Amino acid sequence: MATKVHMEALSPTMEEGQLVKWLKGEGDEVSSGDVLAEIETDKATMELVARGDGVLRAILLAEGGTAAVGEVIGVIAGADEDISALVGEGGGSGGGGAADESTDASAADEDSGADSGPDEAAAPSEAAAPSSDEAVSTEPSGRVKASPLARRLAEDTGVDLASIEGSGPGGRIVKRDVEAARSAPAAAPAPAASKSAPAPADWSDAGAQESYDEVPVSQMRKAIARRLTESISPVPHFFLTVDVDMTRAVAARKQVNALVEAEGDRVSFNDFVLKAAAAALVRHPDCNAAWHGDHIKRFHHVHMGVAVAIDDGLITPVVKHADRKGLVQISREVKEMAGRARQKRLKPDEYTGATFSVSNLGAFGIHEFTAIINPPEAGILAVGRIEDTPVAIGGEVVVRPRMRITMSCDHRVIDGAQGARFLQTLQAMLEEPAAILV
Repeated sequence: MATKVHMEALSPTMEEGQLVKWLKGEGDEVSSGDVLAEIETDKATMELVARGDGVLRAILLAEGGTAAVGEVIGVIAGADEDISALVGEGGGSGGGGAADESTDASAADEDSGADSGPDEAAAPSEAAAPSSDEAVSTEPSGRVKASPLARRLAEDTGVDLASIEGSGPGGRIVKRDVEAARSAPAAAPAPAASKSAPAPADWSDAGAQESYDEVPVSQMRKAIARRLTESISPVPHFFLTVDVDMTRAVAARKQVNALVEAEGDRVSFNDFVLKAAAAALVRHPDCNAAWHGDHIKRFHHVHMGVAVAIDDGLITPVVKHADRKGLVQISREVKEMAGRARQKRLKPDEYTGATFSVSNLGAFGIHEFTAIINPPEAGILAVGRIEDTPVAIGGEVVVRPRMRITMSCDHRVIDGAQGARFLQTLQAMLEEPAAILV
């Protein structure tokens, strides 16, 4: 019996997936549990396994294409089994991950006078470009057939639509045709200006052309856009900032690294922040909480999310029970998970379940910033660089290494005084690292 290969939800927040690579080809025998393909989710690249035995008879989604969760992207069946009824159910977008417009939809847009948008393109099923004897397609009125976007672009750039061969449905001129005509060399030099006509202005950028690259949006970038929109719009953010004297933390880090470097370990200042924040959250459970509409969830455990920058955007590996772990263990886990995050090899349970998060841009030279909360968490710390700063102590100006930390708070969960008390505890622990152990 035939088995449909569906785009599966390979992460808790996945809504669609991009097919990175088929590991089996049409005609290959497969068994249940065999890895069929690699799928890029909103967080990582995961393996899609077969749910039946037989032959991979049809591949309905090309590499680079996207499909919503639940759509059929392939068919496994017997070698001689009739799958014609199943092949028509395949969904998803073609190669490159960009959705194609159907001929009917494109024609409807033209008839209604609506723009197809800046990414206007013809569907693969449309007819090929017209032959040379029908280079210009006209409407019954004699008007050149072109999309509204193409007309505007031609008018703005001075391109004659009548001289362009359309590549859209029925020979219709579309945006790419105008762009191609604009970039093509002129057929003949422009006529000389009349002696009585004023000389043209001698602009240094005359003849320069504007250009751009269209960068496909990865599944991770789509998820980031969706999640941050969900956060910044409904979540009432407010921000609290403290200036931390890191003099003793600097000395403590040197001492710790001197003890552990022989074993190949090295702790960072961010490890100190994670450990101190986890310890402070134990003392301030109001901040170790999440908004759930009709109730607030206060956690008895501390799972620290650590923002990690990767090529496609941002992912947040989670150090589980960070309050119960030492600096070295936290450091090891962060380094190991960050490495796999950059390879898109994290497992779903390694980047979900955080109760609080930390984002550190100090390594990039950032002095101070604010971070957007990752709901349903109620808070996130934005950590800046450590800088030698002149400060007044005991009536004298001295230079001390200082670091600014800004806490973003969900006002539905955390009030100003609650957030301030948490930051006071965090500040005290970083200024006297021995307090982390108490």
